Parts: sequence; structure tokens; C-alpha cells
Amino acid sequence: MIREDGPRLALEGPLTLATVAGLVEDGRSLVASADRLLDLAAVTQVDSAALALLLSWVRAARSAGRQLTIVHAPAPLVSLASLYDVDTILPLGR
Repeated sequence: MIREDGPRLALEGPLTLATVAGLVEDGRSLVASADRLLDLAAVTQVDSAALALLLSWVRAARSAGRQLTIVHAPAPLVSLASLYDVDTILPLGR
């Protein structure tokens, strides 16, 4: 689920292969419409699909000339990003 509060977007629950498909397009539209702060504090589970989702949103934001900042990234997501060597591409803050 994506919650929007001004420029802040918050994701809640699991970000896994079973859940991200429903978030892709809505998120792309939101990150392309304004500079955004994406809060992942309420994300409960991640897998490589979470990385794919976030990478697609980063691309959409950059293509639209927007800034996407990701905060409160869960440790497993940071580990996956490092494992797949995309930690320098994703703006993952803790």
C-alpha cells in the first residue's frame, strides 16, 4: 500500500514478488509528478522484487526530472542492494 502525505510517500507491508505488481504503475505516476521522500519504515518484508520496484521508480523520477529520496530502508533491503551491486544507484537512507 502507498500512502501519500504531501511530498511524502510511505509504503507499508511486504514488498515481495506477490505484492509489488500492484504498486508499480501508481508509484511511477506519483514519483514522476513531484520530488518525493519515500519512507520504508513500515515495510515488513522484502525480496529482489522490492529492488526492481524501487529501481523502476528511481528511473521514472529521473526521467521526469524529479528527485526521489528513500529513507528508513530496512536492513535486508540494504543488504540485497549491496549484493546486487545497485546500492550506489538506489538512494537508500537508513
